Amino acid sequence: MIGSAPLTGMNGTGARLVRLRAALRGAGLEAALIGQPANRTYLSGFTGSTGWLLITQDAALFAADSRYWGRVGLECPGFELVKFGVGGRSFSTDGLPRLLERAGARVVAFEADHVTYAEAQAWMEKNPGVEWVAMQGLVAQMRAIKEAAEIATLRAAVVMADEALAAALAQVRPGMTERDLAWLIESYLRTHGAEDVAFDTIVGAGPNGAQPHHNTGEARLVEGEPVVIDMGACLNGYHSDLTRTVCLGQPKDHERFWNVYNTVLRAQVAAEAGLQPGMTCQQADALARDVINGAGFGEYFGHGLGHGVGLAIHEDPFFRPGGQAQVEPGNVVTVEPGIYLPDWGGVRIEDIVLVTDNGAEVLTKAPKQPII
Repeated sequence: MIGSAPLTGMNGTGARLVRLRAALRGAGLEAALIGQPANRTYLSGFTGSTGWLLITQDAALFAADSRYWGRVGLECPGFELVKFGVGGRSFSTDGLPRLLERAGARVVAFEADHVTYAEAQAWMEKNPGVEWVAMQGLVAQMRAIKEAAEIATLRAAVVMADEALAAALAQVRPGMTERDLAWLIESYLRTHGAEDVAFDTIVGAGPNGAQPHHNTGEARLVEGEPVVIDMGACLNGYHSDLTRTVCLGQPKDHERFWNVYNTVLRAQVAAEAGLQPGMTCQQADALARDVINGAGFGEYFGHGLGHGVGLAIHEDPFFRPGGQAQVEPGNVVTVEPGIYLPDWGGVRIEDIVLVTDNGAEVLTKAPKQPII
């Protein structure tokens, strides 16, 4: 059966549970305990903040405290609700024992990249009859290949971000603060259908643009200096991610600006043209990195080329040096090379692309002409 909100109209949680159960059988596991928020939503349709799934070959159980009993019934009709927390008792002392008793599972995988060490230790001590198996990436790898309805939602989120940036840039003026520009973007998103921003909007004016994840503040936009804008929309649980670098009027340091900007643009064009299913994430990263290295800016490109987007803003696959995961059709990823020069500023240009059987389809349509 299909959950609400982010899973409406998709292949449904049932098909995803079939795939997860097959993976569990292949790994010799009886059950998987899932609490990572995006994984939980992907498998169940649940949109609340707290809850735990226990999936076996025969059962799909959802442990929730009293705040969410009603929501589980509405959003997760294919799941059996296991209630806990009456009298303030915790998941570890109340919910988990109930799940394990109901399922009868003795070999249980848990998300080692989500659960804290202390939490896992407590589970093991209180449930000595269970063999606990640390797992990583089992559900994340499923999420990396998007279904048709997920792609449709991501397309809509990309369009919304494109439109929000265009509306904000039509109003931008020298003297505005970084926060002023961020608010123009965010207010457009909020009033045009987005449920949230995808992440805290980044506006890096002048030298602040040399920090890829600058904290947007009160610095003012100065005529002739580059401004890095990184933003996105969250729509039905799915995220878009868009970066453009602009200059208000002609750049003061004309030669440096165009040298850096055109290098980043060439790197992005090369990556989008060369991206193919079957290559490794390292090979994808190298498509752009080789261009930037060849131009002499290699030490100023300190992050990976891109990452998957979906129910989380950063998810598999990750394009970076050393990445051996394979690029596959159905991946929806960012392509975002950048160059960051201390005391001057930075340039990053980011699109979202869909990997197809034949290459990459660029979903982002925001213009790349930097002069405002």
